[in-house]
Amino acid sequence: MVEHHPVHNSEVYLLGLTPRLEVPPPSPPSPLTARESESSSAIEELDLDNTGDDFKEELETDLLAKQRLSGAVHVLNTEATALRDLTQLYRTDAAAAQGFNEAVGAITRHNGKRGKLVIIGVGKSGHIGKKLVASFNSLGVHATFLHPTEALHGDLGKIGSQDTVLFITFSGRTPELLQLLPHIDAALPVVVLTSHARPDACELARRRPGAVLLPAPVHEPEAVSFGVSAPTTSTTVALALGDALALVAAREMHPAVVPAVFARNHPGGAIGQAFQSRPRSIQDLAVSLRNIPVWDPATSSRQQQATGSDVLMLGYGSPSGWVRVGDAVASPARIRRLNTAAHATTPAPAILGLLVERAEWIGVRADTALPRAAEWLAGLLASANCGEDAILAVTDENLEVVGVLEAGQLLDHRE
Repeated sequence: MVEHHPVHNSEVYLLGLTPRLEVPPPSPPSPLTARESESSSAIEELDLDNTGDDFKEELETDLLAKQRLSGAVHVLNTEATALRDLTQLYRTDAAAAQGFNEAVGAITRHNGKRGKLVIIGVGKSGHIGKKLVASFNSLGVHATFLHPTEALHGDLGKIGSQDTVLFITFSGRTPELLQLLPHIDAALPVVVLTSHARPDACELARRRPGAVLLPAPVHEPEAVSFGVSAPTTSTTVALALGDALALVAAREMHPAVVPAVFARNHPGGAIGQAFQSRPRSIQDLAVSLRNIPVWDPATSSRQQQATGSDVLMLGYGSPSGWVRVGDAVASPARIRRLNTAAHATTPAPAILGLLVERAEWIGVRADTALPRAAEWLAGLLASANCGEDAILAVTDENLEVVGVLEAGQLLDHRE
């Protein structure tokens, strides 16, 4: 007996479709071969070893550069953070603010007429002290540096009876300073620039009752920040606080003339050259009367009185832009306001606001420092009926007018 089972095969039959012609599949493309007339180049052997060395060296160089920059940014950011914290301390802490105020008072108490600031430190603090001495002196505050060891061997004579002493010590217990302290006259003001925020935490301040404390703390130990206790953040904050002390004291002793004092004490180098070329007093800005062209009636064929066009033409040819008509002057700003169409033939004295007679000039000494003169003039203009086009008469020691100046030019030099 035959058994019937389903037939299994892999063919798929689609019913109801139109039969297609059987087309063989396309042959694969033939490989390209060089023509006999052409030369074929040999394929270079791939050298994985050399390629790896070059790539590895490039990666190592790039990694080293990134590590260097990362280290630099870390140091800069750490020290910037310390300075921000120091700023916040003196902005919000009453004790720190009082200490700074008392320190400035101690330095300026004789107004520079006698006494000096003696800065004492050792090691890195000593180097900071020497830099601050240079800054104080260049700003017109007499200062000197005293090494504590040399002081005990004769240099103690540097300290005078009218002096102020500034100790710089991060720890507040530097042995050399503690050894010197008993030999400092008890009547002299002593300022201690240290990391401690309170006198009872600073050994030097505890041994000198009444000492003024200038806190210069850091937000974390340098060993934590950099893995080494090298003075870095601590010297940065000490230097910044010392600079603040120098500038504030100088401004109090030499109000409105600190730049002039600094320029006088720093004539050399690029800074000196910059100050020499920068105007510092009224005479540096003034236009000499001798250099201002004067209207001559002989040059006018029309009439014996200067007109608006005469002043305009004369001002156009004037190196300074100023014009003199008799005892009156026309400044560049006033000439620029001329309406040439309306004032061409109008007599100059009749043109409102063009000429300023000598009697209306505002007198100021030629040797007056610019910041001081600018502040004085700003107050004057606020109370008087005149504007920035007012004419300043610059006078010498005999009160003779040697030059003129527009008020607006001087106001630009306010600090």
